[in-house]
Amino acid sequence: MKNKTIFSPRELDRIIEMAWEDRTSFDAIEKQFGIAEKDVIKLMRKELKEKSFKIWRKRVQGRSTKHSSMSSGNKLRFKSNSQRQITLNKISKRKRN
Repeated sequence: MKNKTIFSPRELDRIIEMAWEDRTSFDAIEKQFGIAEKDVIKLMRKELKEKSFKIWRKRVQGRSTKHSSMSSGNKLRFKSNSQRQITLNKISKRKRN
C-alpha cells in the first residue's frame, strides 16, 4: 500500500467483507477506500489465516464480477424496492410513507 493508510478495525472489517462478496468489484473497494486490487490482496493475506486466504484467492481469481472491466455492464439484476441503498460505504435510510 503506497501511502501506508491506517484503517480502523471497522474499516478493515468492511474491506474484508467487500472482498469476500461475489458482486463487489475491486474497483468499488478502490473507490471507497482508495486501495488498489493488489493492495486488497496484500491486506487479505495479512489479515486472514493462511487457509482462509487461499480459499479466497481461489474464489476471486479470474472471477468476472470482481473485475468490472471483465463483467458485462448490461446485465439487468432484480433489486427489491425495500433494499437499502449503499453509497460510498454509507447506508441511507428508507423513506417512510
